Amino acid sequence: MTQMEAVQREFEYRKEDFQAIRQILYRAAGISMSDSKEQLVYSRIARRLRALGMRSFADYLEYLKGSSQEQEEFVNALTTNLTAFFRESHHFDILAGYLKQHRAPGRKFRLWCAAASTGEEPYSMAMAAIDALGDNPPVEILATDIDSKVLAHGRRGVYQEERVKDLTRNQLRRFFKRGTGPNAGLVKVRKEVQRLVEFRELNLLSANWRLDPPYDLIFCRNVMIYFDKPTQTKVLERMLPLMRPDGLYIAGHSESFAHLSKLVRLVGKTTYQAVGG
Repeated sequence: MTQMEAVQREFEYRKEDFQAIRQILYRAAGISMSDSKEQLVYSRIARRLRALGMRSFADYLEYLKGSSQEQEEFVNALTTNLTAFFRESHHFDILAGYLKQHRAPGRKFRLWCAAASTGEEPYSMAMAAIDALGDNPPVEILATDIDSKVLAHGRRGVYQEERVKDLTRNQLRRFFKRGTGPNAGLVKVRKEVQRLVEFRELNLLSANWRLDPPYDLIFCRNVMIYFDKPTQTKVLERMLPLMRPDGLYIAGHSESFAHLSKLVRLVGKTTYQAVGG
């Protein structure tokens, strides 16, 4: 940190504060934060200092030790929640193809979205399922995230119109209700889509995930990039046994598991199956 940065900053923020925050975040969420994130950490956590009326990061870190509620706020503040409807659209084509290929009388599909954020991804999964199997498809989608606030947003299913500007007219008409009056400029996901999705808070590093396998597909996109390789291995080793033998693991566009070839094999664009599956 330069002297100029120290003068301009609203709160006292030392190198050791940044290092302590990195360690706490790694222990709490498995996120490995690089040196380049020092300013991002300042801007995110400074909001918490303002909310709490504190003057230094050292004071905040001391307070953090004794407050489980603030520990949740801390993780929420540092979690990245970049998402969009049908982001990386080829994955939803893969999902639809899988559902069509494996549909059978009495077959119930169970899907897990492991980084649900504000809900765009699991709702896109639900829409793809309706497109593939028709209204009232035999599909259950578990949508989890470490951030309690974004999950609350997802449960509401209400979005600014800007968030759906890239969807087709047919998708908008079929899957959303447009707000009027005081709700003008907003859209709400229709009930027939919402009912397919259950939102639940889950930390991928927690000892007990409280899940109900097996899952046909696991969407875990753009999560592993925040984990170091040992943590990636640990999480994947826990996820794979929860999948059907022919199930699919969907990764993000910048994620590669070449170093985990003993666990998974590539079967499509950023799409994997368990070795032996």
